[in-house]
Amino acid sequence: MKVLKFGGTSVGSVSSILSLRNIVEKEAKRQPVIVVVSALGGVTDHLIATSQFALKGDECWHEEYDKMVDRHHKMIDTIITDPYDREQLFKTVDTLFEQLHSIYYGVYLIHDLSQKTQDTIVSYGERLSSNIVSTLIRGSKWFDARKFIKTEEKFGKRSLDSDLTNKLVGKTFAELPRISLVPGFIAQDRDSGDITNLGRGGSDYTAAILAASLDAEVLEIWTDVDGFMTADPRVIKSAYTINELSYIEAMELCNFGAKVVYPPTIYPVCVKNIPIKVKNTFNPDGQGTIIKSHIENNQKPIKGISSIKDTTLITVTGLSMVGVVGVNRRIFTSLANNGISVFLVSQASSENSTSIGVKDGDAEKAVNILNEEFQLEIEDGRMFPMHKESGLATVAIVGENMKHSAGIAGKLFGTLGRSGISVIALAQGSSETNISFVVRGEALRKALNVLHDSFFLSEYKVLNLFICGVGTVGGKLIEQIKSQYDELKQHSHLKLNVVGIASSHNAIFNRDGIDLDNYHELLKTSEESNPEQLRDKILGMNIFNSVFVDCTASKEVAALYLSFLQHNISVIAANKIAASSSYDNYELLKQTALQRGVKFRFETNVGAGLPIIGTMNDLRNSGDKILKIEAVLSGTLNFIFNEISNDVPFSETVLRAKQQGYSEPDPRIDLSGTDVIRKLVILTREAGYKVDQEDVEKHLFVPEDYFQCSEEEFWKHLPNLDREFEKQRKRLAKENKRWRFVATMDHGKTTVALKEVDAMHPFYNLEGSNNIVLLTTERYKEYPMQIQGYGAGASVTAAGVFANIMSIANI
Repeated sequence: MKVLKFGGTSVGSVSSILSLRNIVEKEAKRQPVIVVVSALGGVTDHLIATSQFALKGDECWHEEYDKMVDRHHKMIDTIITDPYDREQLFKTVDTLFEQLHSIYYGVYLIHDLSQKTQDTIVSYGERLSSNIVSTLIRGSKWFDARKFIKTEEKFGKRSLDSDLTNKLVGKTFAELPRISLVPGFIAQDRDSGDITNLGRGGSDYTAAILAASLDAEVLEIWTDVDGFMTADPRVIKSAYTINELSYIEAMELCNFGAKVVYPPTIYPVCVKNIPIKVKNTFNPDGQGTIIKSHIENNQKPIKGISSIKDTTLITVTGLSMVGVVGVNRRIFTSLANNGISVFLVSQASSENSTSIGVKDGDAEKAVNILNEEFQLEIEDGRMFPMHKESGLATVAIVGENMKHSAGIAGKLFGTLGRSGISVIALAQGSSETNISFVVRGEALRKALNVLHDSFFLSEYKVLNLFICGVGTVGGKLIEQIKSQYDELKQHSHLKLNVVGIASSHNAIFNRDGIDLDNYHELLKTSEESNPEQLRDKILGMNIFNSVFVDCTASKEVAALYLSFLQHNISVIAANKIAASSSYDNYELLKQTALQRGVKFRFETNVGAGLPIIGTMNDLRNSGDKILKIEAVLSGTLNFIFNEISNDVPFSETVLRAKQQGYSEPDPRIDLSGTDVIRKLVILTREAGYKVDQEDVEKHLFVPEDYFQCSEEEFWKHLPNLDREFEKQRKRLAKENKRWRFVATMDHGKTTVALKEVDAMHPFYNLEGSNNIVLLTTERYKEYPMQIQGYGAGASVTAAGVFANIMSIANI
């Protein structure tokens, strides 16, 4: 025998109620079933709201009442096709509505609404729906739950009389029909005979009581979700159904916001070791979630993450609390007596303060109750008035295996800390199945996402990328991300989610990810943006695992890095400006990233995709010391001096460098040595020396006035230098030498200069736009370490940026 409970959404529409019938009739062919139904979706709230209108003397209670009648009538007209069945059902339903109308009218006349009357009013929801479903499912037998679900009053509260109920259930269902139909939620006082109920969500409880009393094979809860999810799917797009849970895990998740099953439901069936199956009425073939005592192959330490929004923390504090017996008893007793539920308790070990978590709606009342309870202590200074902090959210990570997995709490706080999320209060039971903590309400989405990702509840690790700059490097990077997207998801379980793309004047954002096939068109039609707006939008989105990728050469964009790092957003920069800015700013950025637990990566600032900075960091981290750096760092200048020939003058090589994408948009940045100086400063700093651009000694090869004029005049006058360059080129050719613009750091002293190298020098055969770096260290002293390869070009630079992204993903 099975017990099947169907919630309000399962009887709330024509399609769902017909699906209910199919499910029940299919199961009834195998064995007898008891079907418990809730009121039509939203009807219980409608009943309560209408009673409040009547209580206030508001005439609109008539309209609300008529809406309920109309809704039920339309449902019957649509789903009950047999004329006789429809007529009989209308008689039953209309009789119930006449009774309900009389009760509302009485409330309206005398302006009084007792608990007894309210309980009677809300009972009509299930009485109506169960009669409709009973008529719809031919051959089913309707049972009045009031005759066998009995309650009693204990300590001023309504509770189930388990002994009497079990006895009556056994007697009522001694002979089971093929299909039994029972209204959920409703009960009756054992002494007075008044209608009572089992509380909101009580239909689940009704079903559990019947399943436990009759030793059912299984209790099935049919709802509008596929089962318990690893997190709220409205917040976590990658949340998925948990196939199996223990009773304890399910209870913890229910208590902290996962309203899949009414929490009291679990106890009766847990005692009898009857499994609970949660299934989706709208997806009956789905696997669902099974809840039972023992889970096979239960390897994951964390099963799910649950949350409660609208949390208020109330702190009870005072010196008189230390060592005083009974303070907490007074706190919880006074709140319980006034119907306020506390779902989190955090107490300092010094005993001078206790923080409790309540719903925002209960906060003001709870503060007043506690201030009144401790009025004498507050007046004489032994305690402080209650302090409340609202607008918070409570998060719980749940899993029985946490007690067998060391370091879960450490990983939890490390993950939250790196994401810039502060924990305001914490509670962990000795059973170690639940770690609960309180955060700011605005940090809830981020906290849930980063924890879901960190504890491998997500199928993929996610990096959320903001890409600034869609020119040569940025455009190539987006192409590379797009081409590798599926490969990384399949083999590395990494999802690179591009959530923001900005050009020099426009920006687009999408928390779920931007269509990379269509981003150019989206940018054209997007609103205008500037660096300040870009910063505010990115910080406002507050997305977990965020990475800002700067593929511009903009000083204004580089100025945003500190804000991003301070808000726990990693920064990857192809832009050299920040790392070569003042030493104090460089050091501040590095230290901020270190303190915040995020990354500041700028490998492509020197050598495009060559592993120069990373190698230097590895050498230093292993205890080596870098003594000297000799390098050809400008792919542009190396290209120019390799291209120059009898047929190609100097001015032509500069133009080719720009046309082929080797130079900066204004080649004078390269010719002035500015680009090389920046790179040398960056390498010197990464080698452990304090240096600024002004400290670099410069020996340039283009007259200073070429850098003072307009770009148009520069191109006009550049051919004037061709003759002298050609004269010197011929001399070098005879001497078997070549030009190389060399950057040198020797024990912290820095120089850039155009040098002549002979055929024995490592720089001599450097081709095209290649870069080369010689590192002399305490370990590589006699034979310097040599790093050589492509040092310019959009594709290799983009690949270097991509490699930095992958390093943050730890792939």
